[in-house]
Amino acid sequence: MAERGRDEHQTGGAVKERVQEKVKEPTLHSVVLLNDDYTPMEFVVDVLEALFQKSPAEAYRIMMQVHLAGRGVAGTYSWEVAETKVEALMSRARGAGHPLRAIIEDA
Repeated sequence: MAERGRDEHQTGGAVKERVQEKVKEPTLHSVVLLNDDYTPMEFVVDVLEALFQKSPAEAYRIMMQVHLAGRGVAGTYSWEVAETKVEALMSRARGAGHPLRAIIEDA
């Protein structure tokens, strides 16, 4: 009986491949702020600092890009984090009475 248990692990001279599991990194998505003519620039800077942990200088740079180009990337995250950031931004904007919008795009 002991011999039989040992034979189960033998390959009979054949080479047995080891299966290596590859860890797949999550795909990244960009949170993009969209320009409007009503949301104050200070509010956009505040949101970038509070929700996206941007420095005042970086928040100002992104806000100006949104203002001048019509859109600006606030950050790049996994889908779940990006979705949470957009929901928090939209909630904060609506609460303050501003029409600021953000979308999620593939990075």
